[in-house]
Amino acid sequence: MSTRASSKNSKSKGRGKGGFERLYARWRRQSLARRVETGAAATLAALLVLALVITGLAFLSYQARVSVVRHGQEESNDLYGFNPGLIISDQRFFDTTSMNADDVQAFLDKKGATCTAQTTRSSQPCLKSYKVDVPSKPADDLCDEYQGGKAQSAATIIDGAARSCRISQKVLLTMLQKEQHLVSATAPTPLQYKAAMGLSCPDDADCDPAYAGFFNQVYGAAHRYRYYQAHMDEYQFKPGRINSVRYSPKASCGASDVYIENDATALLYIYTPYQPNQAALKAGVGEGDACSAYGNRNFSVIYQNWFDPPKQSTPSASPKPKPVLREAGRFYRRGR
Repeated sequence: MSTRASSKNSKSKGRGKGGFERLYARWRRQSLARRVETGAAATLAALLVLALVITGLAFLSYQARVSVVRHGQEESNDLYGFNPGLIISDQRFFDTTSMNADDVQAFLDKKGATCTAQTTRSSQPCLKSYKVDVPSKPADDLCDEYQGGKAQSAATIIDGAARSCRISQKVLLTMLQKEQHLVSATAPTPLQYKAAMGLSCPDDADCDPAYAGFFNQVYGAAHRYRYYQAHMDEYQFKPGRINSVRYSPKASCGASDVYIENDATALLYIYTPYQPNQAALKAGVGEGDACSAYGNRNFSVIYQNWFDPPKQSTPSASPKPKPVLREAGRFYRRGR
């Protein structure tokens, strides 16, 4: 029995050796040019296989990294109610059906119940009572037509800009509070209306006339979000991948990886390019440390408190604004 097995193994080895020798002999009989061609093809095939292996390993490594980053984001959400990769869902960000102008007016009346301001040199009327003549805006490739009119209320402007550019009324209300505390202001100042959304109003100069004023700020911000979305490839933050997001304008404060889950969160980072550090998150609606930035934390806190109360306990007070004033991709900060 062992003799037969040994014989079979010997024949198998012989066939294997003979097969190689026949291939080698065939290669030797080829012309030099043909040998070079065959060798090059074999080398190329080997390189392609190697490239596929390396690419596959890199993909697996990236997927493992994504998994780690997303797990950390979920832990942040569990601890602080803030997921840096999913600040708000696309459905909520782009939903223009949950409110109309009457709903917005009722909301402003409620949040501004204690405001009794009148127009003076140093103050403006309450947002709930604010009215201004508004020009029409033609439709373009980003937004539908906005129908202007005489003495349009703040509620009409917010609802009209939301519907024209298909950005949620709730998002615009949250932005007004986040940037200038305008929704709940008891004595609004001219600057709060002039730079209502912090758009194109640098600290060291007057607001760009094209964006100064309540209507230009609200409609301009809604339009700007749609511009960002249509030109996402031109900006640093992109959905569906890992992004490095800084904690502060100061580079020394560092950054960390954030897997941005959706368009809405990417748009918020393009508008306000920082994430809260742990000190800012631990502070709730208060101030963290010298490296804390608050814009996107405050957006999340305000939106959740007003429109999407989570099951877990979150701060109920409205954080004071730390506005970032933006101009064509640049940004300017008042205070910290």
